[in-house]
Parts: sequence; C-alpha cells; structure tokens
Amino acid sequence: MRVKPTRRPVRAALARFWADDHGLSVFSALLFVVVFVVPPIVPPGSGRSLGGDVAYFLLLLSGVHALGERRITRMVLMPVALVTLAVDLGSWFVPVGEPWALGMGLISLVLFLAVILGRTFRDGPVTTGRLHGGVAAYLLLGILWAYAYALVALLHPAAFSGSVNAGDGPRAWFYFSFVTLTTMGYGDVLPLHPVARSLAILESVTGSLYLAILIARLVGQAMTPVARAGERSEERTADPS
Repeated sequence: MRVKPTRRPVRAALARFWADDHGLSVFSALLFVVVFVVPPIVPPGSGRSLGGDVAYFLLLLSGVHALGERRITRMVLMPVALVTLAVDLGSWFVPVGEPWALGMGLISLVLFLAVILGRTFRDGPVTTGRLHGGVAAYLLLGILWAYAYALVALLHPAAFSGSVNAGDGPRAWFYFSFVTLTTMGYGDVLPLHPVARSLAILESVTGSLYLAILIARLVGQAMTPVARAGERSEERTADPS
C-alpha cells in the first residue's frame, strides 16, 4: 500500500496559520510591532534582511492560496504575487531601481490587504480573531499609503513640505500616513504636489469609510445567525405539528 507523503512542516504551518482565526490575531500583533515599536528603535531605511523577505513572501503566497477557494481567484492573484516575489528577491542579487522596489512593495501590500479582508469576512461566526483581522487591515491601509507617499516623494522630491526625509524609505512616512488615515492632520507635513494631495484626500476618506463599513459588516455578520434562529423559531410556532 502506497503511503501519501506528508506535507512539509513549513507548508503545513502556513496552511494552519491562515486556516485558523488565531492567525489573524498573530498577524495583527506583528503589524502593531512594525508600525509602533520598530520605527522608534530601528533607523529608517534599515532593518531589511533576506530571511525577513523570504518569510514575508511565504506568508503572502500561502495567504493568497488560502484566499482562493475559487480557482479563478488563485489564477489572478497568484501570478501577481509571484512577480513581486521575483522582483524583491532578485533585488538582492541584481540592483533594481528604488521606484520599482517601492512599486512591488505597494502591490504586495494590496495583496496582503485582500488576503486579510477575505479571511476576516469569510462565512462563519464573528470571533476575536476576526476583529483582530479588521484591525490588521486598518494598519495595512496606513502602511500601504506610506509606500505610496514614499514613491511620490521619490519621483517628485518637492511633493511634500515638512520634517520628512524622502530618502529614508516608506517607514519615514508612517507618521504622516496614519495621522492622515485617522484625519488628525497636525499640519507639520503638507502635501504640495497634486498627486500627493489626491492621495492624502483619498486616504482620509478611506479611513473614515473603512471604520463605518467594517462595523456594519461585522455587526451584520454577527446578527445573521440570530436572525436565522428567530426565523426557525417563528416557523415552529406557526406550524406546531
């Protein structure tokens, strides 16, 4: 009798990570560290490692695979993820332009956002892990726009005024991105270029709409089982036989 080979430990661990809602909690905690703990400790523009990039893309590829219950989803998203992986890992051996690196990073974050939202709002009860997934998606929005601002500042050095060094990379834009996302707007960093202003407006609108839509979706998802139970109870009452 032929015994089927077991899956490799790494692949099995990644599959379990996305299959369980606890993975969303872990991912949310990792993003919290990246956004709030790392910037004050690690200087901007540093901290990248080959091992970190490999782990990042293994998590991304497994997440895209888990998201694609439908084959068409994997056929669309997986090639994009593989291209971003090839460009990122290739940059360790063949230098690529900074705009390309930022662009690929931006695309990978969009894919991660799709993965997190897909796992958060899939069918099933609303758990603590799914609430953490909603938080993770919100943090990803802030990081995503930080990459967009870094790209605009790189292509147009005079696109912003204020105490941000455009050469420090995306992490230097976390502050401006999150105060814009939360509509705090201290005014110490100002967008001057039309593209920069459009991005800032879009981010502030997205931040407000996201919270409203997130709460409405999670409340609706939580109330669906209750509503169904009520309908079944009414049916039993109407038909006592």
